[in-house]
Amino acid sequence: MADLKGYKGKSLDFLNENDIGIGDSVKIIADLAYTGILMPRYETSEDSHIVLKLKSGYNIGIELEEIEKIEKISSSEKTVVKENTKQTNPDLPKVLLLSTGGTIASTVDYRTGAVTPALTASDLNDAVPEIANIANVDAQVLFSEYSENLQPEHWIETAKKLKDLVDSDYKGIVIAHGTDTMHYSSAFLSFALSGFPIPVVLVGSQRSSDRPSSDAAVNLLAAIRFVVKIKTKGVFIVMHHNDTDDTVACHLGTRVRKNHTSKRSAFETIGNNPAFVINNDKIMNNLEKEFFTKKEFEPKLKIDTKVALVKYHPGYDPKQIENLIESGYKAIIFEGTGLGHVGKTMYNSIKKANESGLFLGMTSQCIDGRVRMTVYESGRDLMDLGIIPLNDIIPEVALVKTMWALGISENIDDVKKLMLENIASEFTE
Repeated sequence: MADLKGYKGKSLDFLNENDIGIGDSVKIIADLAYTGILMPRYETSEDSHIVLKLKSGYNIGIELEEIEKIEKISSSEKTVVKENTKQTNPDLPKVLLLSTGGTIASTVDYRTGAVTPALTASDLNDAVPEIANIANVDAQVLFSEYSENLQPEHWIETAKKLKDLVDSDYKGIVIAHGTDTMHYSSAFLSFALSGFPIPVVLVGSQRSSDRPSSDAAVNLLAAIRFVVKIKTKGVFIVMHHNDTDDTVACHLGTRVRKNHTSKRSAFETIGNNPAFVINNDKIMNNLEKEFFTKKEFEPKLKIDTKVALVKYHPGYDPKQIENLIESGYKAIIFEGTGLGHVGKTMYNSIKKANESGLFLGMTSQCIDGRVRMTVYESGRDLMDLGIIPLNDIIPEVALVKTMWALGISENIDDVKKLMLENIASEFTE
C-alpha cells in the first residue's frame, strides 16, 4: 500500500483506489488540468481534498468532487544519500556554516514534503553551486529546531561552539537560523562574544527553497560574500533588503527587528539604514565609523532568564508585577508608551519591585525614537521610583542584555552599569 501520510477517509480511499502515493507525479483533470507531485496532508479536520505541489513550487488543495480523472505519470523514488565529498580551491578562504534548523539552503523531499537542511558538502554545492566560487565552506548541524523553539540554552550552546573556534582559520562564520527569533539570538551572541575576532552572520529565509520567490540562495550567497570580504568584526543578520531580487541587507545584531510576517524584506535596522547593503559582489558600507568599540575578545557566556518583558497597556493589572516579584524575578524591562511612560495605577507595584531589589529598565513600544523620561512629570516620577531609562535600545534586545548582565553579576549596581554601557552598538549615538 502506498505511503499516504496525513490522508484519511474519502481522500485515503480515493488515492488507494488509484494506486497513488506521496511523491508520485500525477496529472489531474478538474476545472483545469494540473500536473504536480502529491504531497502529504497536515490538516486533520476533513478528508475531502488532496494536496498537490505544482511545478511553480506552490501547493494547492484540490477537492475530490472536482476531480474528473487522476493519472500517475511517475512514481516517487527513494532518496539517494550522497557522499560527503567536495572539491576545494586552496586559493579561496574557509567559511564555516552552522545550521540551527532554518530552511536556508534547504532541499525538498517530495516523498514526505519535508524541507530539510542541505548541509553536506555535496548538498550545498547542488543547492547553491555559486558558493564554490566564493569560499570553501565547511557545514555542520548544531541542532535542528524551528526558531520559535530555540531557548536561551541554545544561545549558550551556540556561543560555546563559536568560542571554541576563536583560533580557527575560518574567515567568518555563517549561522543558518529560522527568522522568528533570529534577532534574540544575534543580540545574545553580540553581548556574550564581544570582541570575537571574525564576523559572525545569522542568515535565514522568509520563503523556503521550493518556492520560486525563495530568498534562501541569495541570502546565503550574500552572507558568505560578506564574511569573506568584510574587514570588520561583530555579529550581524543578513536578510533580503527590498523588492528587488538581488539586494540584501546586513544589519547590526543588536539594532534589527523582524517587522513583517512574510515579506522577504521583513528585517529592518531600527533608527538607521542597514550597516551594509550587498548587491552581488558589491558591498556598500553605511557605517560612519567602526561600530565595534571593544577590541579585546572577552567571552561572557552565562545567563539568568529571570527577566520579564512587560508591555504596558491601559487596563494592565499591576498585580502581575507583584506576581513577578513573588516568583523570584530579578529584573523587569518595561515597554512603555511614547517617551517611556506607564499609568499611575502601576506606581505602587513598581515601588515594591524597586524595594525588592529588581532591576527596572524602560524602553519604548514605539518602533523608532528613544526614551526621554525627563520631559513629562510622569516620566520623572517613574525615575524616582527606580526605573532606569534605556535610551533607544530595542525592547527585545534590552531583555536579552539584562539576562546576560544578570548572568555576569547579581549586584544591582553592576547590572545598572552594564545596562547603560554601549557594548555592541545596542544604543545609537
